[in-house]
Amino acid sequence: MMQEYDYEYAEFFYYTPADLDREGRLWPVRAGRSRAKPNYKVGPKRIECYSLHFIHDGMLRLEHDGKQTDLRKDDLFCLFPDRTYHYRMLPSDTPLRMSWLALDGDRAKPLLELAGLSPEKPYGRKLATPRVKDAAEQTIRTLAEVERWSPSAALKLQSLVCGLLADLIPATASVSSAESSGWIGECLEYMELHATEGISVQQVAAFAGVHRSYFTQVFTGQTGLSPIKYLQRIRMEKAKRLLRETSATITEIALTLGYPSLYTFTRAFKMYYRMSPQAVRATEG
Repeated sequence: MMQEYDYEYAEFFYYTPADLDREGRLWPVRAGRSRAKPNYKVGPKRIECYSLHFIHDGMLRLEHDGKQTDLRKDDLFCLFPDRTYHYRMLPSDTPLRMSWLALDGDRAKPLLELAGLSPEKPYGRKLATPRVKDAAEQTIRTLAEVERWSPSAALKLQSLVCGLLADLIPATASVSSAESSGWIGECLEYMELHATEGISVQQVAAFAGVHRSYFTQVFTGQTGLSPIKYLQRIRMEKAKRLLRETSATITEIALTLGYPSLYTFTRAFKMYYRMSPQAVRATEG
């Protein structure tokens, strides 16, 4: 429920991260919603995290680095750490109404940059699409409902934050190797170890602590293969090695690799290698 303050009606929600949040290198800090009074203004101020503000109604003037930018409904802006900002409401047919979500962690800045937000250009016009605002609202609502920290709450918030950022990042955005190489390497090891157990892409994304769509984007950009095709390659390469180097029957190989039946394995193998398992064993075994 909103409370009255000098310049606005607002509600605030706070989150205290634990080790599990920090291992994900991205976590929420606080969130809120506000409805501005006629004299609404903020600043000059600095913050120590990254604060995304979504404009739902009205107009606002953002001042940063000696520049002024006028923003309106469906725009958004981000306050970056250790930068001085002012912003105030501009006259409009509707009062200024915003929601915000503050983030921290060393993955926050590179991911925001992929969305086109930087200290030099901390705003995006029309980036607050209905989908983005829905994702932000779901994250804020979930954070507001967290009464005490728990692993399940932490993982859910990580997933929601990553989903929100995935919606903000264009499909054509390139991914830096510095951002992705560390945790993608851990995912590769996880997939090599568990590919034959029938793991799904969602399970690998959960292992990484990120949203599936974001995981797929980063993984594909880093490896050149989608996660599904990478899992398939692991299984097919193991299948060919077992056919060449062991006397296991093809049915044994199929079940060993996590396929439910000989038929399913044989069909997948033929689609991948353009040869049947029997033919590979006969010519290469």
